[in-house]
Amino acid sequence: MTTVLSLKDARLSLDGNAGRIEILRGITLDVQKGETLGLVGPSGSGKSSLLMLMGGLEAATGGQIQALGQNLSDMNEDALAHFRRDHMGVVFQSFHLIPTMTALENVATPLELAGHKDAFDRAMTELVNVGLEDRANHFPSQLSGGEQQRVALARAVAPRPDILLADEPTGNLDQTNGSHIMDLLFELRDRHGATLVLVTHSNELAARCDRVVRLRDGQIDTTLAEAVA
Repeated sequence: MTTVLSLKDARLSLDGNAGRIEILRGITLDVQKGETLGLVGPSGSGKSSLLMLMGGLEAATGGQIQALGQNLSDMNEDALAHFRRDHMGVVFQSFHLIPTMTALENVATPLELAGHKDAFDRAMTELVNVGLEDRANHFPSQLSGGEQQRVALARAVAPRPDILLADEPTGNLDQTNGSHIMDLLFELRDRHGATLVLVTHSNELAARCDRVVRLRDGQIDTTLAEAVA
């Protein structure tokens, strides 16, 4: 199998009012091509921080992080931005849509930045895939929370990323919308063949993953090593 994400003794420390805080304490983990990996654990265990390291959105303070064979620690901000644009899609708990742009424009923007001449055609295709073709010309303020998250999903998968990262994608939604987003997330992953890593508190969502890794106090909970291997 092909390893698309590889972390070796990855560490993250931040300076706070009370001194140095160890957020991640030596994470070693490989994620294979096409795998769906769920990151679970109590609040404050480091799940979202680990996802941010995987996406180059946070710089590790120790260890090594490789994505698609590239060492993220060797890249500057511009190089990281270009790498994410070309290879990664990210979905946050907060939708992060541009309020002055329509749903179609929100989805098309990363495609335009990547130089795709058919950006709007591809964006509309993804809106159709998430069932929002009738809402393409609506602004985020005119959409429900579930609809906004569907736009965010469409935007993340439109560039056909190799790696899809999702941080609590159902966290701000009610149960009905959350279930719909879960279905869409796996459907889009299957359609585009991306490797999916997601952070979740949802046992239902975690159960749909190929593998689950539980974090506790910034480390992989080794007491569950056999269960998640």
